[in-house]
Amino acid sequence: MTAFPFTGTTPDMCDPQRDSTPSSDPIIAYKRSRFQTRLPLGRLYTQSHFWLAETEPGLWRVGFTRFATRMLGEIVEHGFEVKAAEAIQIGQTIGWVEGFKALTDLYSVADGSFVAGNLDLNADPTLIDRDPYHKGWLYLVRGIPEANAMNPQTYIQVLDATIDKMQGNAP
Repeated sequence: MTAFPFTGTTPDMCDPQRDSTPSSDPIIAYKRSRFQTRLPLGRLYTQSHFWLAETEPGLWRVGFTRFATRMLGEIVEHGFEVKAAEAIQIGQTIGWVEGFKALTDLYSVADGSFVAGNLDLNADPTLIDRDPYHKGWLYLVRGIPEANAMNPQTYIQVLDATIDKMQGNAP
């Protein structure tokens, strides 16, 4: 694993074809095997490869990590099964995403109420894959993130273990 703290704009870091939105967010650049990403600091990450960014107290923007989008392949369609202001619980199925490689349920990573899905994804669901940490976010939730949500440094350990398992190197 290679992880480098990096602060500043990042238009060409890691995978310029897929992470095209420049950002002034500080990041950790990560590379392992043939996988690379840049993890924005100041966000929480989950074992199920979601990120959460608090946009105001108690309001969380949620999206897939680069690792999740790579496993799904290019996103072709998505949908939500919950409505605005509907109560949701951690682990509850709230929608679905279809990629070229897989179809998966979307799970809530917070207890609270569903606020809205990202309307930009209706016109262009490939934003999920092309810019997962900025324009391709999935939904907003008002509430409390799952208790085991982690900082980027701890999420790197999850990535290492996941990649080891995929390569048959797990203990």
